[in-house]
Amino acid sequence: MTKKLIFAGVATALLAAAAVPALAKHHAKDGAMHSDAALMAAINHERRKDEKARDVYRNPAETLAFFQVKPTHTVAEYGPGGGWYTRILLPYLSANGKYVAVNGNSDSTNFTDRAREGRSKSWPERFPDAASKWTGVAADKIAAFESDEVSDELKGKIDRIVIFRSLHGMLNGNRADSELRALRDILADDGMIGVVQHRANADAPYAMSKGTKGYLKQSSVVALFELNGFELVDSSEINANPKDTKDYEKGVWTLPPVLTNKDEDRAKYQAIGESDRMTLLFKKRP
Repeated sequence: MTKKLIFAGVATALLAAAAVPALAKHHAKDGAMHSDAALMAAINHERRKDEKARDVYRNPAETLAFFQVKPTHTVAEYGPGGGWYTRILLPYLSANGKYVAVNGNSDSTNFTDRAREGRSKSWPERFPDAASKWTGVAADKIAAFESDEVSDELKGKIDRIVIFRSLHGMLNGNRADSELRALRDILADDGMIGVVQHRANADAPYAMSKGTKGYLKQSSVVALFELNGFELVDSSEINANPKDTKDYEKGVWTLPPVLTNKDEDRAKYQAIGESDRMTLLFKKRP
């Protein structure tokens, strides 16, 4: 059995496990608005005008404050995708800290065609130019790596890693364990990982909580991180949404901003808003 299949089996077993560790409790939206002027300037910058409609659901100031991100930190964003958080983090860190973009190991991914494979493998070279256009920060100041290729000078030096709404993708791709272990290797000994993830109900059936619908159980996420060398520091309700019924045939993408059903019941799903999300903070376990 290959290492990849072993990792996949462990992650799948965790999601189905009945016994899970107790969670730390932290109830917010009690976190006061972040007083960091540089962060608020990045959040309120004119170039984010098309993204600001999501702030009411994603609470970037409160979330980054909960993750204890500082402007002097070296922060790695895992799977930045279209760059919603990149547009905040990169300008915020550019003066006194460092932003690092990290994508998954493309060698552990099965591609449906060579064009997709080529786009994935060229991502570290393409991302700095894209992020520079989003933020105005010079491309030569933007670092981008696959998780297994982070430069030696950064290994063990990352203060924070942030993972926004992409753990289900790791699990669906059978690479959650290998990716988390790679991230643990680049994190400083006193570093932490902040996670925001679509949250399934605690009693949700496996079909609705295994990740293919986008949702994961909070207890399963904690167990997955503990298996891979982390422990839970705190949890928050900053990004909770009790209106989310989490029972959609097409999964979390039924809700904004994707709205998979297009115009069918559009007003209904817009009234719900974005998904109910767990917000968790982990540290490395010795």
